[in-house]
Amino acid sequence: MKAVFEKLQTEHTNSILIRKFDLKNFDAPFHFHPEFELTLILKGEGQRYVGRQVNNFYAGDLVFLGDNLPHCWVNQPNEEAYVSAIVIQFDENFLGKTFLELPEIEQIKKFLLKAKSGFTILGETKKKISKSIIQLIEKTPLQRILGLIEILDELSQAKEISSIDFSFIENQYNQSETARFQKVFSYLIENFKENISLEEIADVADLSPTSFCRYFKTITQKTFVEVMLEFRLQYACQLLQKTDLPIRQIAFESGFGDVSYFNKVFKKYKSTTPKNFKSQ
Repeated sequence: MKAVFEKLQTEHTNSILIRKFDLKNFDAPFHFHPEFELTLILKGEGQRYVGRQVNNFYAGDLVFLGDNLPHCWVNQPNEEAYVSAIVIQFDENFLGKTFLELPEIEQIKKFLLKAKSGFTILGETKKKISKSIIQLIEKTPLQRILGLIEILDELSQAKEISSIDFSFIENQYNQSETARFQKVFSYLIENFKENISLEEIADVADLSPTSFCRYFKTITQKTFVEVMLEFRLQYACQLLQKTDLPIRQIAFESGFGDVSYFNKVFKKYKSTTPKNFKSQ
């Protein structure tokens, strides 16, 4: 899996892209694009990767992503079920270069600037906007534009939103730093269940092991091992919640080669045992 720059192919007759996907798996790689994105998961569950953060997602998950924020969804394989999502993408000039300069749009403009961190949308706001997104599928092009403006207005005033990754606001990454970040996290997303040596991941970043450790701690405020554990634990939590697999098998499938070590790490970071977590 490689982090890639995605160039969206918009039709000349459309200012925004609204697409519904019904797939066996979410197959988009860890990618980024200058357009804003609003994604509603209709069906499926797995891990959502946004910037440096990994979170479990389920049907109903709704996020708004700012420009050039790397992201992807990796669903749990299920032979009996497909995944489904509605994705809306648009750039900041979708209604012209002066649209965001209108005084009536000031609140929306501020929201879009803050969206560089990405937002999870929650509560009643999520319910209302999810309904609006589903309705947009059947609308005319003009009605879609009007509907998107209403959604952005609602989001700009909402309190039930939560930032996903502040690092993309707090840090100004240059092009080479961003490319290196994407390479490293793409590799982690693809291989976190395997044994990744420090030398191996440092080579992906084109750095020496010592330089990589400093680099990684700078961009994540965590060690490489801590982030690996975070990825593995998020995956393990979803297996514990959604499957009947024995804890021993979950430990190995999540990348932990030793069950006692898995129990120890789980207790440290989750303040409970895998067995109690599963029963809850």
